[in-house]
Amino acid sequence: MLTVAVLALDGVIPFDLSTPIEVFNRTRLPDGRPAYRVRVCGLGGPVDSGAFHLTPPWGLDALADADTIIIPGCADPAAPVPPRVLDALRSAAADGTRIASICAGAFVLAATGLLDGQRATTHWLATKRLAEAYPEVEVDPDVLYVDNGQFLTSAGAAAGLDLCLHLIRRDHGSAVAADAARLSVMPLEREGGQAQFIVHDQPPTPRGSELEPVLKWMQDNADRALTLYDIAEQAGMSCRTLNRRFREQTGTTPLQWLLRARIRQAQYLLEATDHSVERIAGQAGFGSSTAFRDRFKKIVGTSPHAYRAAFQTSEAR
Repeated sequence: MLTVAVLALDGVIPFDLSTPIEVFNRTRLPDGRPAYRVRVCGLGGPVDSGAFHLTPPWGLDALADADTIIIPGCADPAAPVPPRVLDALRSAAADGTRIASICAGAFVLAATGLLDGQRATTHWLATKRLAEAYPEVEVDPDVLYVDNGQFLTSAGAAAGLDLCLHLIRRDHGSAVAADAARLSVMPLEREGGQAQFIVHDQPPTPRGSELEPVLKWMQDNADRALTLYDIAEQAGMSCRTLNRRFREQTGTTPLQWLLRARIRQAQYLLEATDHSVERIAGQAGFGSSTAFRDRFKKIVGTSPHAYRAAFQTSEAR
């Protein structure tokens, strides 16, 4: 089980604090075991969030034992960071601990000097301020998050969810990340200027909706050359009605949903098997390996071979 330490400082933004606590606490491995233990850490004593007071159960020494440290944003990004916090973060980084910031938490991480010479992001309202305060940091205002390997930063609000799901994807693979996304009622891909190197799953659909049977059928038959007419016939609707219902209930079209289901299957096969790219293209329902490579790179942001090299499980090698 991996340990995630969430740093709570005075003025911590409640949404930023609760996001990693909820997402990581609820993540389960395929056998049902918890994937993470979450520890909220602080300087000692109560923390004022503006909305409530809390007393973190763990002190800064717990940062040294964490696999990942999450730094939520604080209401005043310009507030000085206590030297003890900076020292603890630098010490953890020196030991190889992964450190990620959410929203204005990038200001705390930047204050350590660990982001110097690296890309980073924060809430769009604060990107200019971050660039001015830390000119050695390359601030990118157009992305939901930035992954530099050991150090990661996210934009504000819901982008913290994107970042947490990405970390789960890195730690445990696409299947676990997809389950975590469903629990969060959060698609694993959102529109944005960045190439999101994460699993691409279909948008969540409420259980019991009229589309649920046809979605299951599409998932089970994604390897076939399905047309819009085939899907509409299975659903017992006209093509026009089917398109309208899909837009209303999934936020996308039937063929786009099918494409994402195929990409999701291809990601799983690249991770879990040693099948050739050509074989996976057929198993996932793509007409040719060329079409598969083109669609995969456009959606995932990298090639099937590069994806496999980064994420294939040791058992599949």
